[in-house]
Amino acid sequence: MTVAEARRLAERFAVRAADHDRDGSFPADDFADLRGSGLFGLMVPERLGGAGAGFADYAAIAYELARGNGATALIFNMHASVTGALSGVTDELGDALGLPPEALEARDRYLRAAAEGSWYAVAMSERGAGSRLSQLTTTYERTAEGFHIKGAKTFCSGAGHADAYLVAARSAADPAQVSQFLVAAGDGLTVEPTWDALGMRATGSHDVHVDVTVPETALLGGVEGLAVVIAQLAPQWMVASYAAVYVGVARAAIDAAVAHVNARNLGHLPAVRARIGRADAAVAAAHLTVMEAARRVDENPGDTATNRWVWRAKLVAGTTAAEVAASMLEAAGTSAMRRGHPLERIYRDARAGSLQPATSDVCADWLGVEALGGDPDSQGSAPRW
Repeated sequence: MTVAEARRLAERFAVRAADHDRDGSFPADDFADLRGSGLFGLMVPERLGGAGAGFADYAAIAYELARGNGATALIFNMHASVTGALSGVTDELGDALGLPPEALEARDRYLRAAAEGSWYAVAMSERGAGSRLSQLTTTYERTAEGFHIKGAKTFCSGAGHADAYLVAARSAADPAQVSQFLVAAGDGLTVEPTWDALGMRATGSHDVHVDVTVPETALLGGVEGLAVVIAQLAPQWMVASYAAVYVGVARAAIDAAVAHVNARNLGHLPAVRARIGRADAAVAAAHLTVMEAARRVDENPGDTATNRWVWRAKLVAGTTAAEVAASMLEAAGTSAMRRGHPLERIYRDARAGSLQPATSDVCADWLGVEALGGDPDSQGSAPRW
């Protein structure tokens, strides 16, 4: 899968984006295109039939897909975060963590299925807790068949369409232990259609109610209590995978503004040109920040400096998307506020960037604590995990 192919798909997504936004409908045709392109196997190792891409490859492709439809790119991000995290658990890392052979076999099975066309959603956030793993109310307990998981999730992008869901839950026996399970779609997973939001309407991020028993192999890593440890050691998928998407949305705002300005012969206005120029510079800078973070993730994952760039990338991407989209709407003028205009939709989608975990306030607080010499994962006023 190349960046050129992602650009081709983005053009197709853009044609359908307005209808899906208006109706709040899942972009099924976009996902058929993604499956046909082999993108579900982007992060899967070549030995399992995938493309063997790294985080920087993912970031480059997510950026392009988001220029077509940010909602589609955001749902795809969830799938990539699951397959990317699984791929990151190499045999060597598995040995270091003491993972049982059965866990690595399950890892390969899930990744091979993705390369063959399965796609995964993430059911992590909860009402009142957000994505703070330590505050989850969904619980699990061991049974003779494996694990029984019960709870309710919110903001589950692609709910009702995925082949399986990454579900985070706390142990009923030991609430300090937070684990993640890959739960197949079917009985025990019920979608409640609650998603009617300002932006990213086509993500279909409905609530999901979970009351299901899963086999032992559904426990990712095969060891309980790994979720918080992995989130702190390698935060790129929980923190910064959104970043490339929102920088792509910001670039889409410039694209739409330029098309609007040229169609109405407004390019002679200095104020309009200046807004577009500043936006271009801001998005270019944000893109470089995201790609620098991605490069470091590939070269030195889990390093202190790498993680600092991960948090920077999410903060810069969310802030830039909101500011650029607002400025481009002003540059285009009142007519671009009408429902159905690409900038009106992109403006609403861009506003979600700073709100998605880790929020811009959490990112800024993390970076501030770290810069002052503290422990950013445990200190600060904004909750982390």
